[in-house]
Amino acid sequence: MPVQGPRNIPDARFFQCAGPFSLAEIAERIGANLEDAAKGNLIITDVATLEDAEITHLSPFVDPRYYSSYLATAAGAVLTTRHLSEKIPRLDIGLIFSETARLHYASVARLFYPEAVRGCTIGKLVAVSDNAIVGADCEIELSAVLGRGVVVGSRCRIGCNTVIGQGVILGDGCIVGDCASVSHALIGNGVEIFAGARIGTAGFGFSPGARGPIRTPQLGRVVIGDNVEIGANTTIDRGALGDTVIGSGTVIDNLVQIGHNVRIGISCVIAAQVGIAGSAILGDDVMIGGQAAIADHIVIGSGARVAACSGVMRDVPPLTTVGGAPAVPIRQFHRQTTALRRAKFNRSDNAPK
Repeated sequence: MPVQGPRNIPDARFFQCAGPFSLAEIAERIGANLEDAAKGNLIITDVATLEDAEITHLSPFVDPRYYSSYLATAAGAVLTTRHLSEKIPRLDIGLIFSETARLHYASVARLFYPEAVRGCTIGKLVAVSDNAIVGADCEIELSAVLGRGVVVGSRCRIGCNTVIGQGVILGDGCIVGDCASVSHALIGNGVEIFAGARIGTAGFGFSPGARGPIRTPQLGRVVIGDNVEIGANTTIDRGALGDTVIGSGTVIDNLVQIGHNVRIGISCVIAAQVGIAGSAILGDDVMIGGQAAIADHIVIGSGARVAACSGVMRDVPPLTTVGGAPAVPIRQFHRQTTALRRAKFNRSDNAPK
């Protein structure tokens, strides 16, 4: 059977839709504004992209780069901002306005595709130690392993071939993806750990010896707050003596390396392939772009921003944006970039003919 090409509508084989809903109900449920009350009775069966939507679909339009897709859309309803709506023709469709349209689209998607309610099930070949405690309404899939003294809260889901090591505590409503491993960790409520992540591994701690590096025992833990998201194949090392700490509400992308004794505040956002060396400290609401590198023992203040591919080698004050390698305040980085470009052009102009 041939494989279908790209399709930007949720596939019913993988996602169960809870719709339909009227447009008025959607606006009320997410707390957004319906432009024309006469469109409130329009029945919306699903969400879809502007390009693939049909008359019974709702699409988000939150980026002006998709202006041409908006003009050509067959969607029956569009969620957008008032700022964008002032610059677009009014098509004969239902418009829902929100100044935080991206955030409200997340609410719409959860309305149509809520988390499935599951009973307590334990798959085949699961190894659960006798003194492990598993809460109500949990799902433990094929070949998972729960070690001695593990405590799993209620409504948790543990994926296939996942290993939860001795003494680990998982709060309520946690999800641990397939083939992940968690050890030496205390984890709060509502934490999602994606497939292949490694939590609590030994940190990269060595001392020079006469015959080569000697590993320093890693005797700390990983402490993760509530509602943290940890991406696929991300590694968070346990502390060398104290703890590695991830604050509540922080979101960590795929393929991130967090070294031992790192302390990350609440509601931080860390993009893919970031490396944070040991004992670095991040305040609250810090954002780090993809492939940035943070040196050990660096302090990044609350509300700071680090541009993608930067190398942070000095402390960053709160509410400061830095970029480059070594990272400097972003305006200085732009001036340096401009100066280098001008120098390159000048050399080209003066080159021998």
